[in-house]
Amino acid sequence: MSDSDARSDDVKLSCRNVWKVYGENPRRFFDGRRGDVGSVEDARALADRLRENDLIVAAANVSFDVKIGEIFVIMGLSGSGKSTMVRCLSRIVEPTAGEILLDGENLLAASKRELIEYRRSKMGMVFQNFGLMPHLNVLDNVAFPLEVQGMGLKERRAKAMDMIERVGLSGREASFPTQLSGGQQQRVGIARSLAVEPELWFLDEPFSALDPLIRRQMQDEFLRLQRELHKSIVFITHDFLEALRIADRMAIMRDGMVVQIGRPADLILTPADDYVREFTNDVPWEMVLTAGDIADPERAVVPGMGQVSAATTVDLLLPYLANHEAGVKVNDASGRYLGAMNAMDVVRALASGVPEPAEVQE
Repeated sequence: MSDSDARSDDVKLSCRNVWKVYGENPRRFFDGRRGDVGSVEDARALADRLRENDLIVAAANVSFDVKIGEIFVIMGLSGSGKSTMVRCLSRIVEPTAGEILLDGENLLAASKRELIEYRRSKMGMVFQNFGLMPHLNVLDNVAFPLEVQGMGLKERRAKAMDMIERVGLSGREASFPTQLSGGQQQRVGIARSLAVEPELWFLDEPFSALDPLIRRQMQDEFLRLQRELHKSIVFITHDFLEALRIADRMAIMRDGMVVQIGRPADLILTPADDYVREFTNDVPWEMVLTAGDIADPERAVVPGMGQVSAATTVDLLLPYLANHEAGVKVNDASGRYLGAMNAMDVVRALASGVPEPAEVQE
């Protein structure tokens, strides 16, 4: 499934029909094409053909856009292709076919020197294994990419200290990695990746190795940093609840292909298939869905209606709706009327992804 909603002037990164196939000379199956093989059915047929020829299809015809300043989450089960994709985006792994455009420039056409410059100045990367250098203290770990850029000692240490303060590690700049907790080590990794002030930030399951409480704290820290810095972010996870907390939009992958792209509420209300629906089974929907997701623009305003912001989550509205049959008007952040909703609308929304039970008889 392609992501066609983003306008070109809103887009930071475009991934177009990207394939990654491992094995002997996989490019021969693309007949000189860049990767666009036609419909989803055609892509599946080609993927099956590649597998029949003992090739490993890690990513198949993947397309999406990442808008300026958004957190775009790619998620899926182990082996779905999500980590392969983030490595293709940065060309740590070379795609077999397709296009990857950063600010309209095709990264796959970049020379080695140009690619190094992109990574030094425009990209930041954080991975699950923290990748800190054990012989360097926190300050020098964070300053290392600035040293690679050729920045002077005084300037790079001042910039590194600013990043260390941003991630809440003031006072630990002289510590070595072995003296830090897992959460603190990951904060160093985040500070190091931000030191170069990247325009595009890649994070591949950065918190999955952390304990649940520390993981939650790091998610909060990540969201705080994003509110300050407004980066364009590709975030990889296998945890749907984590994705719901942080994503502006998300893509779900299976067997190397994108199954569905949308806002978290879109995936909950209108799952593309049973695979997507499985991810939402244990989600507390009432804490994810908002009044704006449910409001009916055709609903007439009647006396006795209250009014709420579109961003209000359903769990906060339930007590009011239980005692006010007329429901509420829903307005956007500027006060513009978006629609109205009542308790029955909430019930319908919460039931949208659940099949009717066989036990109920008409």
